[in-house]
Amino acid sequence: MRNRNSSRLGLAAAVVGVLGGLLMWPAVGSAQLTVPTPGTVLGATTVLGGTGTLAAGTSDVLQASGLTAGIPSLLTGEVLHAVTIGYPNQIDSEASLAALALNVAGTSIGADFVMSRATAVVGSAVGTSNIDGLSINGVPIPVTGDPNQTIGIPGGLVVLNEQQSLPDGTLVVNALHALVSGVADVAVASATAGFSGGSAKAVQASY
Repeated sequence: MRNRNSSRLGLAAAVVGVLGGLLMWPAVGSAQLTVPTPGTVLGATTVLGGTGTLAAGTSDVLQASGLTAGIPSLLTGEVLHAVTIGYPNQIDSEASLAALALNVAGTSIGADFVMSRATAVVGSAVGTSNIDGLSINGVPIPVTGDPNQTIGIPGGLVVLNEQQSLPDGTLVVNALHALVSGVADVAVASATAGFSGGSAKAVQASY
C-alpha cells in the first residue's frame, strides 16, 4: 500500500509540473479535419474530470482533478487532471490521465500516461498529445505523434492525437479516442480551445 501511494504522489507531482509549464508551452501540431467515426452511439454519457466550459474572452481558470475514477466494466484511471485558462485573446486547455485501463467490446487498451493540450489565439489554434506506454490487448503500440494516427480494432478504431477543427475554428484535441460502433465512444484526455470557448475533460464516454 505504501508503494502504491508513493507512486500516486509521484504521478501527481509530475502532473503539477506539467501544469506549471502550461503557460510557456510552445505551439506545436496543427488543426486537422474531423476523423470519420464508425457509427453513432446511443445511451449514457459520462464525463470524468471535466472543467465545464470557459467562455472565450474570459480571464479565468477552470480546473478539475482526482486521484482515481472509473466507469464500471469500461474504464479506470488515476491522477485525473483538467484545466482551461482564459485570457482576453487566448485560451489554453490541458487534460491528462495516468494508469489508463480501458476495455471496449473485448479490446483492452492501456497506457501509463495520456495527455492533450490545445491553445487558441486570434486567428489560429494548435494542439498536441503525449501518450506513454500504450498497448492494445497487451501488444505495445508505437505512437508517432502525428495528428489522427489511426489503429483498427474489432468493430471500430482507436485514434491517437485526434485533432478536430470545428466550423468556427475551435480545436478539439483528444489524446486517445476509442470507438466501437453501437457499443462505446470514449475520448481520453480531451482539450478544447477556440471561439466556442475552452474546456478540458480527462474522460468523456458514451456507451
